[in-house]
Amino acid sequence: MTTETKNYLTPVGWQALKDELYQLVNKERPEIVQVVNWAAGNGDRSENGDYLYGKRRMREIDRRIRFLTKRLEAAVVVDPEQREPTDQVFFGATVTLLRGDGSEQTVKIVGVDEIDTAQNKISWISPLARCLIKAREGDEVVLRGPDGAETIEILEVAYCRID
Repeated sequence: MTTETKNYLTPVGWQALKDELYQLVNKERPEIVQVVNWAAGNGDRSENGDYLYGKRRMREIDRRIRFLTKRLEAAVVVDPEQREPTDQVFFGATVTLLRGDGSEQTVKIVGVDEIDTAQNKISWISPLARCLIKAREGDEVVLRGPDGAETIEILEVAYCRID
């Protein structure tokens, strides 16, 4: 994903990325730098496990810091609670569905960095979210997947806080 592409996030998702970046920059990285400096002072670095592990961990942290910085620069925060009431599905919607097999499911449409299938948080670019976007309460949409097409009825659309 390039920086020109908007990175839609809920306020909670944006805060989670900011918190992770803060933790890496202000806590983990300084601790690793200390370990590496201490290990470097112990002589031969080629067989020094603390030094080798520390350098590898520092590269991982630096890579993650660069990634998070870019994601936050491209972030567009969309607060579902501030949205005007509508029965149409957009980013930030909590949607209750009647699946083709007769089961009910509630999904929350969130940013790519907030996906959590255990909490039914799906990305706004996922196949399910793409077929739901712009549909309205009461509409039926067709989700085309590897197992064929599934007709899904939209039972309810709500815009509430997504934790």
